[in-house]
Amino acid sequence: MQQDILINWSPQETRVAIIESGAVQELHVERTLERGLVGNVYLGKVARVLPGMQSAFIDIGLERAAFLHVADLHGARAEEQVNHRHGQPPVPIEKRVFEGQPLMVQVIKDPIGTKGARLSTQISVAGRLLVFLPQDDHVGVSQKIPGEQREALRSRLQQLVGTAETGGGGGFILRTNGEDASDAELAEDIAYLRKTWARIRDAAVRLPPGSLLHQDLSLLQRVLRDLVTEETQTIRIDSREQFAVLQAFGREFMPQAAERLQLYKGERPIFDLFNVDEEIAKALGRRVELKSGGYLIVDQTEALTTIDVNTGGFVGARNFDDTIFKTNLEAAHAIARQLRLRNLGGIIIVDFIDMQREDHREAVLGEFRKQLGRDRVKTMAGGFSQLGLVEMTRKRTRESLAHMLCEPCSWCQGAGQVRTARTVAYDILREILREARQFNPREYRVVASPKVVELFLDEESQHLAGLSDFIGKPISLQSESAMGQEQYDIVLL
Repeated sequence: MQQDILINWSPQETRVAIIESGAVQELHVERTLERGLVGNVYLGKVARVLPGMQSAFIDIGLERAAFLHVADLHGARAEEQVNHRHGQPPVPIEKRVFEGQPLMVQVIKDPIGTKGARLSTQISVAGRLLVFLPQDDHVGVSQKIPGEQREALRSRLQQLVGTAETGGGGGFILRTNGEDASDAELAEDIAYLRKTWARIRDAAVRLPPGSLLHQDLSLLQRVLRDLVTEETQTIRIDSREQFAVLQAFGREFMPQAAERLQLYKGERPIFDLFNVDEEIAKALGRRVELKSGGYLIVDQTEALTTIDVNTGGFVGARNFDDTIFKTNLEAAHAIARQLRLRNLGGIIIVDFIDMQREDHREAVLGEFRKQLGRDRVKTMAGGFSQLGLVEMTRKRTRESLAHMLCEPCSWCQGAGQVRTARTVAYDILREILREARQFNPREYRVVASPKVVELFLDEESQHLAGLSDFIGKPISLQSESAMGQEQYDIVLL
C-alpha cells in the first residue's frame, strides 16, 4: 500500500502525518521546548569529587553541574560483583576519577527543579531495531521477546555483527520491534549505529570539554530512521532550511530514504492537502462517525481504552444480521486506524455489536487482525470472549495524541462531568445552615457561578428566603463568571 509522509515544521513544533490511501493513518508531534536531554552524549569535565557521597559533579556546559554516581561508571557494577566474591572492598570513586579530568558521559535522567542531570559513562546509542553498546562486546536480545526465539535471534545477530578481527564487534541488544526484522534491515541499523559512534569519537577528540557530542535524534531525523518503509513514495517538508538539514542527514546515514525527500512549495499549508488538522480535531473527540451511518465511542482511561461499536442510522442491508455484520466490518477498519492515529496503547477492549452467526464473527475478527497487521507498533488481539468482547494489547511507544495535546479540564478535573447547578445550590444551602450553627455573622454572602446564582434568583428563591428566615440572617448573592459550576464560596460578613 502506497504511503506518503507530510512534515509541517515551525520553530516551536514539528508535526508529521503518515498518509495511506488518501487518509491520515498516523500523527507524530514534537515540541521544541519539551525535548529532554536523556540520551545526549557530552564531553564533560570533572568539577568536584565527593568521596562521602561516592559521586562527582561534572560540568557538561549546562547551567547546573550534572551528577555522576560511582555505580554509573562503566564497568563499576561488574567490578563490584567480582570484588564482593573475593571479599575485597569496592574501588572508591576518588580512585576512579579526579578533578579536571575530561570524561565522556551520557544523560540518563533530565534535570528537575534545582537538581542537575544524572549521568552515566556507560554509553548506549539507540537505533530503530537495535541498541549499540560500543564499550562492550555482548550481543543480547530484549527480555520481552519470548524465550524460545531468543537463541536463534542472538545467533543471527552475532553473525551480522561479526567480531573485532573481522572489522565488526561492539555490543548490541535487539529491541522488541526488531523481532521480525530481516537481515538487511538489521545490517542497515548496525551500519547506522557504528557510523554514529564514529562521529561521537571524532567529536570527542576535536571539541573542548563541555561540548555536546551527540544529541538523540529529533522527530525530523526519526522520520527517515523509523517511519520510512518500502511503501513510502514521498516525504514532503514545508521548510527549505529543514529540508537541507534533513537531506544532509539522510545522504550520510540513510541514502535510500533521502532520495524520497521533496521540498513542498505549494501556496496552501501542507496539512491542508489531506485535511490533517481536521483529522487531529476528530481524533481528540469521543465519537467517530462511520461512512455507513454507524459510529464508534472511544473512551481512554488510565487503566485501559474501551471502544464501543454502534449501528447508529445504518439500515442499508437486507436484514438486521447483515446490517450488524457490515457495520462491524467497517468498524474493524476504523478501529485499527484510530489506534494508530490516536497512538492508543496498553489494554484495549473492543465491544463489537453482537453477531449471531459464527462465520460473521470469524470474518470480522479476521479482518480486524489483518488491519492490525499493518500497524508498525506490535499488537496482539484475542478472540471473542463469552460476553462478545475482543481484548487486545498495543505496545506503548509514546504518549497518546490526547495526552500530548490536551490536559484535564480545570472544572471537572478529568471526570468528564460536573454536578448540576441545582445540586450545587442545595450544597450551598446545607453549608450555610452548618455555618449558622457555629458562627454569628451579620450577613452571609454566596459567591458562585452565574448559573447557580441565576437558579437562586429564580426557581430556588423561595428555599433561599426560607433559610434566611430560619437562621434570622440576610443572605446575599454575588455572581462570579470566573468560577466553575461546582465552585462557590460563603463569605461571613
